[in-house]
Amino acid sequence: MNETQARSNIYALLSRVLLQESDAILIDQIKSDDNMLALFPTFAVWEEGKRLSSTVLVAEHLDPDFSDISLLHLIPYETFYTRDDQMIETGGANPVTDIYSAYDFIVDYEVARVVSADHIGVELEFMHHLCEAQLKAEAQDDLHAVEELKSVAKAFLNKHLLQWAPLYLINMKYEARTPYYYDIAQTALEFLLSDNEYVTQGTPLQ
Repeated sequence: MNETQARSNIYALLSRVLLQESDAILIDQIKSDDNMLALFPTFAVWEEGKRLSSTVLVAEHLDPDFSDISLLHLIPYETFYTRDDQMIETGGANPVTDIYSAYDFIVDYEVARVVSADHIGVELEFMHHLCEAQLKAEAQDDLHAVEELKSVAKAFLNKHLLQWAPLYLINMKYEARTPYYYDIAQTALEFLLSDNEYVTQGTPLQ
């Protein structure tokens, strides 16, 4: 697996876990895949997680924790952190709208169940979208497109995700009641910083 594919896979997983409640199918998949489980080191050794079925684990522990960190106690939207009035921008003035449109990324609000395009899960999904586009460019040996997409990824990380997501993820680590969400917060935080280093190599900031 090349680096771009690995990046794409991690962004897809982070987006999935942070956007919606995890189901038993996803938990079973994580438990059975050593590469995925490596991203959840505390969860991997959690006795409760080993003892309970994934269905019970989700219903009794993970769903309540997800509600706490994304609906009740924390707000996973960029504009909440970046606007002086801490209001979530739900209209066309949202700061991510233009770049999504420029790269043919459409937010399905009904499926995502978010109120705004700058939800952390959606922003991570956009990074996954850019990785997938980069994979296609690499397959076609289009080096110019590869560098452009890395530059766009760098700009998006620096102008959007890295402006607020670290604070949200640090808060999430402290609020999380389960090793599962503690681990995803830590993994996301470390990965965003390391991916910024990767896309920075040879790419001027737009």
